[in-house]
Amino acid sequence: MKVTRRELLMVAGAGAGAIALGSLGINSFITESYAKKLKIKGAREVVSICPFCSVSCHFIAHVKGGKVVSTEGDSGYPVSEGALCAKGSTMLSMINSDHRVLTPLYRAPFSDKWEEKSWSWMIKKLARRIKDTRDQNFKTTNADGHVVNRVDEMFHMGSSQMSNEEASIVVQAMRAMGIVHIDHQARI
Repeated sequence: MKVTRRELLMVAGAGAGAIALGSLGINSFITESYAKKLKIKGAREVVSICPFCSVSCHFIAHVKGGKVVSTEGDSGYPVSEGALCAKGSTMLSMINSDHRVLTPLYRAPFSDKWEEKSWSWMIKKLARRIKDTRDQNFKTTNADGHVVNRVDEMFHMGSSQMSNEEASIVVQAMRAMGIVHIDHQARI
């Protein structure tokens, strides 16, 4: 590679300028780090779990004034060691999104409008629909006359956010209701 005298002097001058500025205390890395600390200064750290997949990586949410101001991976979590995937790194925008639904919404049959309902109303409505569906479709025997005691019209999808113990209890509850079609989000 051939370097001209002019190119050599330009590179040497730029290097000398960078060294001079560095000795004066101008360092972009320190400035960026300081700016980040300002955003979370005085914020409370809350460890939470990413809801997107079955790995359940921990992330740290910095809460200031009741609002999440920053999220980052938890370096103390042994599986991801603080790294977050593309979905997990969007946690801050998901939490603070204007489109996030915070209360249950209900649309009555044949209606074109969504209505806000209370959590207790929604839980009672869901429980009633589950019970009615189970009662209407419960089969005690199959076509061959064998005792089956099941509901084929209902399905349960488990959550990757449950521990093994929680998942076991939920599956037992589903089977007690006669639901035999059971899957788990972590498997998909």
